[in-house]
Amino acid sequence: MPAWIQAILAPKYSRVRVAAALGVAVAADGLQFLLGPIGWTFIDEGIDIAAMALTTLALGFHLLLLPTFVIEFLPVTDMLPTWTGCVLAVAVIRRNDSRRATE
Repeated sequence: MPAWIQAILAPKYSRVRVAAALGVAVAADGLQFLLGPIGWTFIDEGIDIAAMALTTLALGFHLLLLPTFVIEFLPVTDMLPTWTGCVLAVAVIRRNDSRRATE
């Protein structure tokens, strides 16, 4: 597998990357919560696209990001902190994978 594909799928785990992804997730969830019923004006979808792109850049692509992205397009679920939960889950998985790789 080429190195650039490997870098996208699983970049090197670091606290800075996790903090950046978590900041993006919390900001996306907070904005969507604050927008509330105004979210039907396609602003929520733009926030979700940006959150997906930025968290993928920070943490690398993970399959857990896809259902979160799809769930965010449902009317009521965009009020839930789904991005934050997903980023925390992916960060834990990546941390465990990096620990196993060093053993």
